Amino acid sequence: SNIRSLGVGFSTALISRNIFRGAETLSLSVGGTFGLLSDESSTENFFSEVGADVNITFPRIWFPFFNWKKIIPSYKLPQSRVSIGTSFQKNIGLDKQTFNTILGYNWASDNLNKNNVELLNIQFVNNLNPDRFYNVYQSTFERLNDIAVDYSDDPSLQDYYVMPEPPDGPTLIIPEGTTGFTDAILNDDVPSTDEDFNDVASIEERRIRLTENNLIFASNYTFNKNNRANIYDNNFYSFRFKVESSGLLLSGISNIIEFDKNDNGDRTVFGVPYSQYIKTEFDYIKHWDLSRSNVLAFRSFFGIAIPYGNSNSVPFVRSYFGGGSNDNRAWFPYSLGPGSTDNINDFNEANMKISLNLEYRFPIVGNFKGAIFADAGNIWNVLDNVDDPAAVFEGFESLSEIALGTGMGIRYDFTYFVFRLDMGLKTYNPAELPGQRWFRDYNFANAVLQIGINYPF
Repeated sequence: SNIRSLGVGFSTALISRNIFRGAETLSLSVGGTFGLLSDESSTENFFSEVGADVNITFPRIWFPFFNWKKIIPSYKLPQSRVSIGTSFQKNIGLDKQTFNTILGYNWASDNLNKNNVELLNIQFVNNLNPDRFYNVYQSTFERLNDIAVDYSDDPSLQDYYVMPEPPDGPTLIIPEGTTGFTDAILNDDVPSTDEDFNDVASIEERRIRLTENNLIFASNYTFNKNNRANIYDNNFYSFRFKVESSGLLLSGISNIIEFDKNDNGDRTVFGVPYSQYIKTEFDYIKHWDLSRSNVLAFRSFFGIAIPYGNSNSVPFVRSYFGGGSNDNRAWFPYSLGPGSTDNINDFNEANMKISLNLEYRFPIVGNFKGAIFADAGNIWNVLDNVDDPAAVFEGFESLSEIALGTGMGIRYDFTYFVFRLDMGLKTYNPAELPGQRWFRDYNFANAVLQIGINYPF
């Protein structure tokens, strides 16, 4: 990680079965991570993140004033789950506090098909230090500072810069200088070009979106179908479909009870604008047993989240990213896309994703296994407030921006888990010029090493 240098994590749980004498299960868990920072975004050297959860499971559908036994009988193994949790971060990003609660139900239609409904999935994200945005998101700061350099001679902006000795150029002061310069450009206090105005407006929009607190009041349904007989079955398929809606209930209540609004006209609950979007995902995995422990594995994924109503973008915690040990392994997490953009932000994300993976797995010797893989996919913005043509999905022509990474890996099977080391090479990079996308960085100097636990799919 470019943020964490070294750390240690722990978790512990207390489980009490049959706590109410009706086969209920109560679980109390506490966990955290502590360690050293490797970047300069904090004045301290240590980070910490701690959290706790309380989870109660009932072996029946628990819903007041309604008899669910007629619809979901006991032989379908129905369960109800109530969960409440919280986590606290220090010296990581903007120092988030997160609170979440879930009321959910699950049952099995048969041995292959499983259903899960989360009637309530509420998450509140509170950013304690939004003024640290430009300390954390260094790439975004560099984009803003590159623009601000051209205006450093303006007398009205002199207090916003640090003027170092040559050859270093003027640098905006964080946060007073970044805020002052942005306001001066967007309020037309300082004459600027249309290109600079639009770039500053785009940077400010991203800053606001990533620093504002989020209230996600969602419901979702997930259907899973899996015909795998056991963990030794290497000839199976699985399919997952999920649909989620956020803000619909609060929007309905707002038609009865008048909600407060912020300066942007968004309805708020306790001063926080609630998120409103519809999200759906399709995930299909197929394994073929080729004999003698040789396996061909395939995965396809499509996901899209569309904001509407009270939102013009999807919350960061509900968006998609590309790259990483379980995705396109030729790119690091959050470094792929959106579209044909070239890693312009520290954490690149969008609200639509396509992913295709193919992997051939084979034994080497003993518990050592090998793999050859090809990963394809990308993320895009669609139907939200991003208007950069390079980042927006504009139809079938945008499929030419699907990135391709190929490579090989070695794994060690510890029986209880698999330790995995994969090397990915950028075979087709949509961030390059159209005539230079194939094999431009296909060499060991630009290889990406990914460490993972268990198989990626």
